[in-house]
Amino acid sequence: MKLAYFDCFSGISGDMTLGALLDAGCDIEQLRGELRGLQVAGWELSAEKVWKNGMAATYARVKTEDQQTHRSLSAILEILKNSNLAAPVRERAAAIFQKLGEAEARVHDVPLEKIHFHEVGAVDAIVDIVGACIGFHALGVEKFACSPLNVGGGHGEDGTWSVASAGSGDSEFVARQADVLEWRAA
Repeated sequence: MKLAYFDCFSGISGDMTLGALLDAGCDIEQLRGELRGLQVAGWELSAEKVWKNGMAATYARVKTEDQQTHRSLSAILEILKNSNLAAPVRERAAAIFQKLGEAEARVHDVPLEKIHFHEVGAVDAIVDIVGACIGFHALGVEKFACSPLNVGGGHGEDGTWSVASAGSGDSEFVARQADVLEWRAA
């Protein structure tokens, strides 16, 4: 069984996860090819070696043309359902979005079907999450572990609410992460 360990001393993001997967041996061309199975136009994945604070890393970046940042959970699940992704990848990505939606619904005290993701609904975030699922599948990762998450501090605006900088939905998701972190490789 392969275990992926994330040392999140600086937090974690979709770009950071994709970069780590590329450093772990995931092939960028395979990643791009499988991401095309999403059948969502207007994105580009690039990667370059960088040096940050004395450490070498791969900076993965998703650029998009799509300016739509708000999508409902059902719209994202429909994108996944209509995709040509491998079944285990599609199922894991759907489970992650479902858990994110449940966390947002709990925090905002609204029914799950009324949830509209803000930044997570953008194409770059969808590509980040699905790309991570593709990378884990390609590398045969079955389980995950991580250091304590550094989620920062302070407050800001998320377009609707004044919230802690980590985002209330993010914090709720992290609190319940065990449900999402186990992966069964197909």
